[in-house]
Amino acid sequence: MRTFDWILKPGADPEAVRDLSIRLNNLPEALARCLYLRGVRSFDEARLFFRGGAESLHAPGRMAGMDDAVNRLVKAIRSRERVVVYGDYDVDGTTSTAMMTHFLRERGVPAAFFIPDRLRHGYGLCRAGVEEAATMGATLLVAID
Repeated sequence: MRTFDWILKPGADPEAVRDLSIRLNNLPEALARCLYLRGVRSFDEARLFFRGGAESLHAPGRMAGMDDAVNRLVKAIRSRERVVVYGDYDVDGTTSTAMMTHFLRERGVPAAFFIPDRLRHGYGLCRAGVEEAATMGATLLVAID
């Protein structure tokens, strides 16, 4: 059996992590350390981190390349291109794939989807999946999860 060595990111004060763990109802210290390194230092910050509303999310437009991606998708919608939505086999992956495919079809786009097989394709975008999208006639592949 293969074992892994963890390389801990520096910067977490052990005493502060222990204190955060206690304040978060004895959350395992490894999880408290992860939160601490993400800037979560109190119970209220942890509540916002885990249960924050839409106002606490980052604006999607801040993601690198988002403007180009939106413009390309708009072009595909307007010209009714064949779009293949490349999803993932877990719950959020299948849900987001269904939502995007439905969105595109409601706009008259001949959209199809591809969900990789965990054993054959592994995890994430793979060559076989892209080739499958090409055989489906895709002029645009939207990878989503």
